[in-house]
Amino acid sequence: MLNKIIREIDGMIKRDPAARSRIEIALCYPAFHAILMYRGTNWMWKRGWRLAPRFLSQTARFITGIEIHPGATIGEGFFIDHGMGVVIGETAEIGNNVTLYHDVTLGGVSPSEDSDQQRCTKRHPTLNDNVIVGSGAQILGPITVGACARVGANAVVIKDVPERATVVGIPARVIARAKSADGEFAPYGTPLGELPDPVARAMDGLMEHVSTLNARIKDLESRLDEATKTSGSLPYKPAIDKAEGKKQKQA
Repeated sequence: MLNKIIREIDGMIKRDPAARSRIEIALCYPAFHAILMYRGTNWMWKRGWRLAPRFLSQTARFITGIEIHPGATIGEGFFIDHGMGVVIGETAEIGNNVTLYHDVTLGGVSPSEDSDQQRCTKRHPTLNDNVIVGSGAQILGPITVGACARVGANAVVIKDVPERATVVGIPARVIARAKSADGEFAPYGTPLGELPDPVARAMDGLMEHVSTLNARIKDLESRLDEATKTSGSLPYKPAIDKAEGKKQKQA
């Protein structure tokens, strides 16, 4: 048990440059307190206890600002940076070495009606190993976030996320995908540097298409002017006269 606690602390030190020592994390990090309390309440939950673990988890929420349902499944090396406002639902599943930032919600989207029929169903997301979720992100419903995926800050995820993908936006969409699982740690789930914007990319494509059409129109106008100068009249004059004749008849 002590070795597991030490591994939890060492995982936090590895991912937080502000952490100076194990004792600092043990005393000053609300995420450590919340996870430690979760391990105890989850042990009770698995043995059929219900009221006591729920009461203790709510006490931990009051102290740390982090709400973890005792029924959730969380692997080793779990780290919540800052922590305030994090909510993890009952049927959420979290793999090893997952990192969450503050205000993240792993929530369910099932309606509140007919709650009796939903108690034994999967309602919350699954996060596979080495996932990073940025601050304010909402991951909703029984979806899966693939291993080594990155969820950007304030994203709203309502569909499965592929392995090694980076998603941002509302609703979240894939903007990049790592070639391997050995990529650098991405703080807040957002890669550093300039990010590709799918909307901007689409707009650039439309503008390029418009420019091409304008060039073709100018070319046609130039050819039309040359033809007019050569023949002394507009080309396709019979067709024009026919169209004008129809207009006169209609008048």
